[in-house]
Amino acid sequence: MADIINLLPDNIANQIAAGEVIQRPASAVKELLENAVDAGATEIQLIIRDAGKELVQVIDNGSGMSDTDARMCFERHATSKIKSIDDLFQIRTMGFRGEALASIAAVSQVELKSRRAEDELGTFIEIDNSVIRRQEPCQAPVGTSIAMKNLFFNVPARRNFLKSNAAEMRHIVDEFIRVALAFPHLQFSLNSNGQQMFHFEKGSLKQRIVSILGQHYNSKLVTVKESTDYMNIHGFVGKPETAKKTRGDQFFFVNNRFIKSSYLNHAVMNAFAETIPPDSFPLYVLFIDLDPAHVDINVHPTKQEIKFDDERILYAFVQSAIKHALAQFSVTPALDFDLDPGIQQLDALTQPFTEEKKAQSAGTSIYKTFTSANQAHIIDKSNNSNLQHWKELYGPPPARDNDFPPPPSPSDFPPVSTASVIDERWQEAAHDQKGPVQVHQQYILSQIKSGFILVDQRSAHERILYERYLRALAEKPIATQQSLFPQTLELLPADAIIVHEMLPDLQALGYDLEPFGQHTFVVRGTPADIQTGNEQASIEGLLEQFKNFSHELKHNRRERLVRSMARNNAIPSGKPLSTREMQNIIDELFACSMPNISPGGRGTFISFKLNDLEKMFDRGF
Repeated sequence: MADIINLLPDNIANQIAAGEVIQRPASAVKELLENAVDAGATEIQLIIRDAGKELVQVIDNGSGMSDTDARMCFERHATSKIKSIDDLFQIRTMGFRGEALASIAAVSQVELKSRRAEDELGTFIEIDNSVIRRQEPCQAPVGTSIAMKNLFFNVPARRNFLKSNAAEMRHIVDEFIRVALAFPHLQFSLNSNGQQMFHFEKGSLKQRIVSILGQHYNSKLVTVKESTDYMNIHGFVGKPETAKKTRGDQFFFVNNRFIKSSYLNHAVMNAFAETIPPDSFPLYVLFIDLDPAHVDINVHPTKQEIKFDDERILYAFVQSAIKHALAQFSVTPALDFDLDPGIQQLDALTQPFTEEKKAQSAGTSIYKTFTSANQAHIIDKSNNSNLQHWKELYGPPPARDNDFPPPPSPSDFPPVSTASVIDERWQEAAHDQKGPVQVHQQYILSQIKSGFILVDQRSAHERILYERYLRALAEKPIATQQSLFPQTLELLPADAIIVHEMLPDLQALGYDLEPFGQHTFVVRGTPADIQTGNEQASIEGLLEQFKNFSHELKHNRRERLVRSMARNNAIPSGKPLSTREMQNIIDELFACSMPNISPGGRGTFISFKLNDLEKMFDRGF
């Protein structure tokens, strides 16, 4: 029988490996930008066409490569940074495994130009599906230009899984922002479809944060800086008033590498626990520096998930550093020790305190009260007290002839049994209670002919809003409540891309938004059922919900938007409701096409039948 195990050809092996490293255009952006940083560049330019599907190009003024290195860099596991296993635990550069360029070359068409300062000519290489088609000398500036064209041209199934241009561009902007934040001393620019989206000059970390997030943050950042023998932390957190309903303004870097860590994020949230609402997210850009031997960054192909040898130390250190920063730089009212010149002219200072005035003061009840030993709390009960009029103000009014008679005393009635009193009161309460009842401000209890139902007010309202918003997109737009004072909403660049994409649907759902600058919108109106003055929180909450739904590929953009709005605007658990509000929820719920479940699949109500209740209480047996 013939042998059946064969070695995969290099191009197929590279395509399989590329599935781990290059998942979308943003993956290539990250790898190419980090390579440019590792090359010692001071100016890095990113050029994008068609959200990276047609072109991702990075141009840098770094050290460049020789013709041999330019060819070798596309081989799998070819790297200049690791020569022994010990080097793997002392990594401080961004790219080190030699997978990125090989993976990029396996799923796209690549053109590279590179020249070192000591060389007169540079090297041009053209690669197609991992095969080098051409290599020749060329004229080129010092540094490297690498262009990735037609991503996944040879893997059409992978290309079909890419999302809309706006969604892919949002991921590209996210990766660009992260690298730009990590290296504020370098110049970065991003050009998309011939238009410049960003240009960041070299500067301090604070300048870079403000240029990305907006000038209004300039006076709202708190410095975080703590050092120990084990680790250091530096960066900025936003003052409590900058907390938002969306978690986009949160960045953690370990040894200048952006990471995602729910554990460390929890430490930050705990540090802010007593200063911001529980459903808000603080701004932070924090850098942790520690010995690479304490960190394992080789646990995931994207290197965004890393492991620490002792996470508890980091948790305590991050939490205490932020608490210390907030305490040290908190805005508190300052005592003014400069004496107002007008005070010097008061009679109490300019006129002498004579013996006659002293005697008059000593005779008052207030003087006696506060000069008696341990009796500062005494209130004079005499009729001559200056506080007597307070009794008249808060005491019962004097009786008048036309007043109602006093209520009868218990002795005016014959004695009755306790059981009959309870029964009588319950009958009165049952007679008065004609509408639904709220239970623990979460559920609505309502009587029906066959028994009663218990409604989850949040899930029910979410179903109502979901169907209302679907009708608005399909038939009649929702009425807009115009704001008396339009608000300016400045968003993260990636969030601004989402809003631009959703603008027509948002307008049909009652939002009146108008672009105002690159990442800014003017909010002129919101859906009529949203409370006035809550416009910014409403949009931020909507964005957060939309991003939470973004991983659900089974839903299109409109479906995700409608679900996000329904969840964001639904009545929260714990909110007291009037009888009319509860009845409206019940009526509207049972007018829905699917009243029994929320859009997310949770139940909206439970019914209890009289027959079941009788069995529970052993009635009829």
